[in-house]
Amino acid sequence: MDRIILTMKWGTLYSAEYVNVLYNACKAHMSVPFRFVCLTDDNTGFVDGVEAYDIPDLGLPKSAWGAGAWPKLGVFSKELYGLSGRALFIDLDTVISGDLAEMFDFAGAFVCLDSRPWRYKSGAPRTGTGIFAFDISALGAVVDRLNENMNGHLSTYENEQDFLHGEFGSLGFGDIQYWPDDWIQSFKYHLRQPLGVDRFKHPNPPSAKILCFHGIPRPIDLINPPRGNWDRFPHYGRGRVPWMVDYWVGFGGSLQD
Repeated sequence: MDRIILTMKWGTLYSAEYVNVLYNACKAHMSVPFRFVCLTDDNTGFVDGVEAYDIPDLGLPKSAWGAGAWPKLGVFSKELYGLSGRALFIDLDTVISGDLAEMFDFAGAFVCLDSRPWRYKSGAPRTGTGIFAFDISALGAVVDRLNENMNGHLSTYENEQDFLHGEFGSLGFGDIQYWPDDWIQSFKYHLRQPLGVDRFKHPNPPSAKILCFHGIPRPIDLINPPRGNWDRFPHYGRGRVPWMVDYWVGFGGSLQD
């Protein structure tokens, strides 16, 4: 079975460098053969090795392209450019720091992040779509369910991950599975220094397979800090973070003067 790492880029928030850095990082951290596919509205600037295809057209209204990430649901199309095998979807604002091969072998029709607050997890898991795995073409019912009542789902659910959390269980694929906690870290909750300490000490480097960013800061903020400060009050992260710069530059990214 083919192993395919998927990502998606539309609009201007993320440049082609994000795609290239993610590809090079995955290449360095995959101990088995794989293909790297980016679904995008603009493949300008991609390095060799990145396979680019159009984002599947789900008929989403323009508003749904900026509220959450509804276009991600296109990866579940019954036919995805002739691709087949097990897919691992990774958001562009993600740092790869360990071997990803094991993630392709984790059992489940749909395996994803637990998006509950990382530091104080309580209650049942919540579906997060920053990193998820599935068999290509096997979950076409997800797209069918969306299309059955698109306007209703768009008004009922805040974003695509809430839609999946609310609808997946009734599609007959079994329960949603979640990645082991020690495979994935959150920058904000695992690496950022405590208040006060963050004024003097850089965040710790990652020690899991994958490092997730959610909201502010984004990875690029640690590399090219806006106005020197990359965090939000009351946190105070200042200056380039050395290990993040090494990662970005080492995998093909550039620095601003």
